Amino acid sequence: MRTILVLVRKDFQNFFRNKAAVSLTFIVPFAMIWLFGNIFGVNKKDSGPSGIPLAVVNASDNPAAVKLVEALQAEKSFRVWTKFVNPDKSTRPLTEDDLRPMLREAGADVHFALVIPADLVSATGFGLHLKILSNPRNEIETQTVNGILQKTIFTTIPQLLGQSLQSSAKRLIGDDRFKQFNGAIAGAVSSAFGGDKEQIQQSIEAGDFGLGTALGGAGKTPANAADATASTDVLSRIVRIENEQVVGAQVKSPFATSIVGGWAMQFLLFAVSASAASLFRERDAGIFQRVLAAPVTRAQILWGKFLYGVSIGLVQLIVLFFAGRILFGIEVEKHLGLLILVCTFAAAACTSFGMLLAAVAPNAEAANGMATFLIMLMSALGGAWFPISIMPAFIQQFSKLTLVYWSMEGFSAVLWAGNSFVQVLPILGILGGITAVVMTIAVWRFNRGKIFE
Repeated sequence: MRTILVLVRKDFQNFFRNKAAVSLTFIVPFAMIWLFGNIFGVNKKDSGPSGIPLAVVNASDNPAAVKLVEALQAEKSFRVWTKFVNPDKSTRPLTEDDLRPMLREAGADVHFALVIPADLVSATGFGLHLKILSNPRNEIETQTVNGILQKTIFTTIPQLLGQSLQSSAKRLIGDDRFKQFNGAIAGAVSSAFGGDKEQIQQSIEAGDFGLGTALGGAGKTPANAADATASTDVLSRIVRIENEQVVGAQVKSPFATSIVGGWAMQFLLFAVSASAASLFRERDAGIFQRVLAAPVTRAQILWGKFLYGVSIGLVQLIVLFFAGRILFGIEVEKHLGLLILVCTFAAAACTSFGMLLAAVAPNAEAANGMATFLIMLMSALGGAWFPISIMPAFIQQFSKLTLVYWSMEGFSAVLWAGNSFVQVLPILGILGGITAVVMTIAVWRFNRGKIFE
């Protein structure tokens, strides 16, 4: 037994000497649990997404429209945009003409917009008219936003309808006579069913005619699924909501088009990092000493590794996208030229990341440990696993610092939005800038390190 315990102690000592193994066993899981806990709102009073950008245009002069905008602004899941920022930083109210270019813009934060038209309240009947514009790049995000948006609208609608009736009646019979009418109704309700007359009259003047209770509106939860369905059916007949998909309406396989790029980037990062870690194996095998004995410089070795990584990364991305074409029907051919360009820049950024890991890590094990942690972190933050919009606002600030985010933006701009070269150029510029900065640091570290000794 003593011998076994000695062997166990030896294994523990070797384990704790291996920093990569320790980080993969403890640090990486801890960081992932913390990240997922914050994303999904564990221990938060209000679970669920927060701060999803929603553009709102109010073209109606009806007081009910203001109430609807206020209800959307009070919804914590949304970050409501009602202003357009001019080039000189001045602002003006958003208009419907602003929305479509905003939703089509490559790298745009806003993917959904609500238009409250001038004919919000029907002039010929009893009902409301709204319009929803969308760029539904991610199915999870789209379903989440549509659910919360419809909940907010339908919760507010009963009171909005009541207020609309109040406003119409005031115009018809005059304010004084209408107050007398409301007072008479409040007195009759108070006498027949009890309650304070003044409170009842205030509720009526606020637009509450009991529609909220009857239709499952604010303050009322349907008793069962049948009641909830009936409430939705009634409201859907009263409220006419136009849905316009501004971007991606012609995409044949929308869900696959939006997610395959994220999967491809994650696999590419692991492949490129493993390739960069091969520098340590070549060092240990003495290959660098033999190569440097020839008329070859350190810089040439590094740039040779870089070009190899870009080449293998480009081939891997194209193969994975064609696999998506065969399996899921992603339209690759008609965007092939621009897709290859974006894949080249994405592969270059990933390769520079792998080179940096090899430059700062002391050995292959440490490089692999850091790679696993950073790849999982960038994939989660960059939107490869779930939509960025459902993350807390403070985490979303870090998303745009990852190469996964900008690579996916490039894939979406080409395959989803069908953007031109000029429209994709800013994304390519950012990926190129990431590559240049990271490779500069990596080459500097390689020249100061001992990997070639």
